[in-house]
Amino acid sequence: MSKLNSVVLMSDAYHFSVDQPINPYYHQKTIDYNQAQIEHVRLEEIIINSGINVVTVPSPIDCQDGVYTANWALVRGKKAVLSSLPSARINEEKHAEKMLSSFGIEIIRLPKELKFSGQGDALACGNLLFCGKGYRSDEKAQELAAKALGYERIQLQTLPQLNKDNQPVINTATGWPDSFFYDIDLALAIIKPATDDQKGLIAYCPEAFTPESRQKIEKLSQVDKITVSYEEATKGFATNLLSTGSVVIMSAKAPKLKADLEKLGLEVITPEINELSKGGGYIRCMTLTLI
Repeated sequence: MSKLNSVVLMSDAYHFSVDQPINPYYHQKTIDYNQAQIEHVRLEEIIINSGINVVTVPSPIDCQDGVYTANWALVRGKKAVLSSLPSARINEEKHAEKMLSSFGIEIIRLPKELKFSGQGDALACGNLLFCGKGYRSDEKAQELAAKALGYERIQLQTLPQLNKDNQPVINTATGWPDSFFYDIDLALAIIKPATDDQKGLIAYCPEAFTPESRQKIEKLSQVDKITVSYEEATKGFATNLLSTGSVVIMSAKAPKLKADLEKLGLEVITPEINELSKGGGYIRCMTLTLI
């Protein structure tokens, strides 16, 4: 059986903060930063004990979201398409390039005017690449990234956050449209990869997607699907998980998804993550897949 996430890149939580509210999850006034670091160290231990090789690098100084390495790039083989991040995260870009280059990975840069959220908005499932446009990533950027790395792009879009007048919310820190699913890894997860002789397996929240994108997912023949409730997706970060194809490390606040995965014979591990989630990221966000 093909394995997912054999090697992942993690930083640390030393510079984590929520100073600039760049997504809808930044609503907590108080953060226990010591606890955030403890959560991160414990998560790394769990990932290693699950058979995944973790490559560690320091987080960039004065970067509030440097703990979320998934947004640094999209990596396949010895190539990485570098991300283009919100202004609050701009200093992460040079740091990511330096770290990835130190491993002998070829860096591919997209045109400067394009937004690209890396692996956060582009999830590989074998040769398929599930992409989410409209918030942190432009469709053109994902098209170029998929082509550069040899993926078949499945272009999707999640629903925007709406105000009381039913109008899209514009984030005051980024100037970009906001969504509770601003990265696709908050709405969809890869559980098993699709191969030539085996269907893949994904978990997704139907209510997170536009009708067109939902239909596109439902019609996909290369993958089997598990549905996730809107509540577990938004309040439990259910789909922001890390899977090897046999072991799933996921939220402790999504019992329905956990039960569905266990019914399929998967081992499920549910670490408690509370402080780090206040930045709008979770387990998948803190791990960038290298292999």
